[in-house]
Amino acid sequence: MKNLATRDREIIWHPYTQMQTAALPIGIVRGEGSLLYAESGDVYLDAVSSWWVNIHGHSHPYIAEKIAQQVKTLDHVIFAGFTHQPAVELAEKLLTILPQNQRRIFYSDNGSTAVEVALKMAIQYWENAGTPKRRIIAFRDSYHGDTFGAMSVSSRSAFTQPFVQYLFEVDFLDVPVVGKEQLVLSQIEEILKNNAVAAFIFEPLLLGTAGMVMYQPAILDELLEICQKHNVITIADEVMTGFGRTGRNFATDYLKNKPDIMCFSKGLTGGVMALGVTSCTAAIYEAFLSDNPGKTFFHGHSFTANPIACATALASLDLFVEDSCQNNIKRICQQHEQFRAQIAHHPILKECRQLGTVLALEFNAGETSYFNNIRQKLYQFALDNQVILRPLGNIIYVMPPYCTTNAQLAQIYQVVSGMLTLMAEN
Repeated sequence: MKNLATRDREIIWHPYTQMQTAALPIGIVRGEGSLLYAESGDVYLDAVSSWWVNIHGHSHPYIAEKIAQQVKTLDHVIFAGFTHQPAVELAEKLLTILPQNQRRIFYSDNGSTAVEVALKMAIQYWENAGTPKRRIIAFRDSYHGDTFGAMSVSSRSAFTQPFVQYLFEVDFLDVPVVGKEQLVLSQIEEILKNNAVAAFIFEPLLLGTAGMVMYQPAILDELLEICQKHNVITIADEVMTGFGRTGRNFATDYLKNKPDIMCFSKGLTGGVMALGVTSCTAAIYEAFLSDNPGKTFFHGHSFTANPIACATALASLDLFVEDSCQNNIKRICQQHEQFRAQIAHHPILKECRQLGTVLALEFNAGETSYFNNIRQKLYQFALDNQVILRPLGNIIYVMPPYCTTNAQLAQIYQVVSGMLTLMAEN
């Protein structure tokens, strides 16, 4: 009988994968905590939270129980003209932990669509107000998703090259890393001389796909203050940074100035089901209230506010706010800090940086690029040692589920140390 990988290769097309040259995928049959069990009998430690989504561990019994209860009660209902308990309760609970200026919750089904919703809200806000503004500001190396609006406000790269002629024009700022703050401030002031800017969208403090690039809260606060002075809507894409990744509930918790619109997915459901949320201020919402039906926000998805997904998010949120989870986040931050101090000055490293539960190591190995040829070598080395680490070119990052034990973290750090030795010897 054929195994999962062979059956898969005959019929499935995987994301971000050159199918002609890729190795056979690893068949996973079970997950528990931070561990994934393969069909082969191998056990892998998930050090990247399965694409940054899993925060409580795989197959968490409490989340599973809540899903089972919900699916027996209400599986789905159209969300135009109808509502249900999980959607209402989730919105209520989210608004208690989001910045106080957030007043409304709009549901979608993933991070990219949460961004699409935010962009459309911002652009139509100005249209409804009778003062159309259509230009968007974003960071040059950002990533906001793979749908066309999200691609438009993301970095122009090999990922977007075939579609460039279909993407709308964006004013890009350099990422305000240390040493570039004044340059970026001058860039945004120059852009805002044109009064046609509708919104500024940003990944707060941490640009994931760019290579876990990190910058300081103070400069982002300045950028938001400038936008507010120029009446520009600000959009925080917290799809990756939300729900504890940066050491606080949300990256925007580090800021004095708060965004007008926020986007969430990934950790929203603990990484268990697809769900997106876009939150906004009362002012954004009220711009769509009118006797004129043309001012309606015409956006929706078949599975908007799916009850099972909302119940999953509620269960994840229950776990997230518990002291045990918050203490685990602090513990992982501390463990990362200690390991970073041990390796920060290794000669093979260009930089070792950390923000909250995210640790990133950038190797001195050619150009910083997703396509750097050391990527596959490092990826395979980790797999051979039963740890899942998915390099961003010459950048290795660790972003584990919060249930990951100190012993498991030590296992991850040992593999990372092995990578340092491997690269130093080559």
